[in-house]
Amino acid sequence: MKDSRKYSPKVTKLFKSLKRKSAKHPMPQYDDPIKAVIFALVSEHVTEAVSARMYKRMIRHFVNFNDLRVSRREEILDVFGDSFESADKVAASVTKVLNTVFEKNDKVSLGALTQEGKRQAHKELSEVEGVTPFAVSYCFLTALDGHAIPLNSPMLEYLRDSELVYPTATDAEIAGFLERQIGASDAYDFYMLLRHEAEQARPAIKAKKAVAKKKETKTKTAAKKKSTVKKKAATKKKKTVKKKTAKKKTPKK
Repeated sequence: MKDSRKYSPKVTKLFKSLKRKSAKHPMPQYDDPIKAVIFALVSEHVTEAVSARMYKRMIRHFVNFNDLRVSRREEILDVFGDSFESADKVAASVTKVLNTVFEKNDKVSLGALTQEGKRQAHKELSEVEGVTPFAVSYCFLTALDGHAIPLNSPMLEYLRDSELVYPTATDAEIAGFLERQIGASDAYDFYMLLRHEAEQARPAIKAKKAVAKKKETKTKTAAKKKSTVKKKAATKKKKTVKKKTAKKKTPKK
């Protein structure tokens, strides 16, 4: 990421500050990486608390992930309970991922990835149809003992708004930058702390953006109005000049 040296101390300072406010977060245990993927697909679009609640509902309602795989989207949405903007998209991703895994392994499991080298496991996981970069990173970190910093939209928005990363850096560049700043042993704790901070700051960020957008719209409207007035004035002036010229050219009787 561009200007990494400039932003590195800022990230270190943030991590130290957040650690002082909270105890270390224990990493969840998944006996099959597919469970981490499914949790992440939901968790990417809602808060951590809501995603935990929704995941529990899914586990209680469906017999197993194969039952979830063949379920109708409407049923999955009903089980989610909490309605959110990307619910339909998430339900589609869940079934797509489960079907892709089933077609490849003849079972709904990613257990074989735990026997692969980390690089190969990451590659195979990334190639699963329907999986998102966030889900890949979350699964790699929590179920495959890899080094990753999962980042969803609110977290990326927070990092950019707080000027903790280069403004035009891509999502992948930001993730790579953070992984170089935060060691593997602190990765999950940093992820959770940053996520909570981003979730708390989101309403303020949204309000700030709304004000900025309103101001921008107002400025554009004023500029457009000014341009229209100028155009009308120019047209009027042009017509006046034409009239005077026409009067001047009229021959005397």
